[in-house]
Amino acid sequence: MERINAVGRRKAAIARVYVNEGNGEIKVNKRSLTEYFPNPILQFIVKQPLNTLEAVEKYDITVNLKGGGYKGQAEALRLAIARALVKINPEDKSALRKEGFMTRDPRAVERKKPGQPKARKRFQFSKR
Repeated sequence: MERINAVGRRKAAIARVYVNEGNGEIKVNKRSLTEYFPNPILQFIVKQPLNTLEAVEKYDITVNLKGGGYKGQAEALRLAIARALVKINPEDKSALRKEGFMTRDPRAVERKKPGQPKARKRFQFSKR
């Protein structure tokens, strides 16, 4: 198997993933997954597509992560891994889609409007 690559995005985070056959090592920006995401919940989010397909020990994954916060980065990485796994084996797509890992979450920060302090907040109204 040659190296498979895929991209995942969430909010401002962009994850570029490179997947090789291996023994389950995940490197994020040249650091281990547990070092980059010390929170076990975020580690779980990243590994969800691999756990669904029972492929945790099958692939070595190298990741370039940029932008956003740690939660957005973890979810972008989850999408990128799911897309890469579908490139490897297209039959897995329905299982990953059923779990919701193939859908890019479109929610992002709403822009600030002129003449307002925030996107939706208004300045205090004064009658007099």
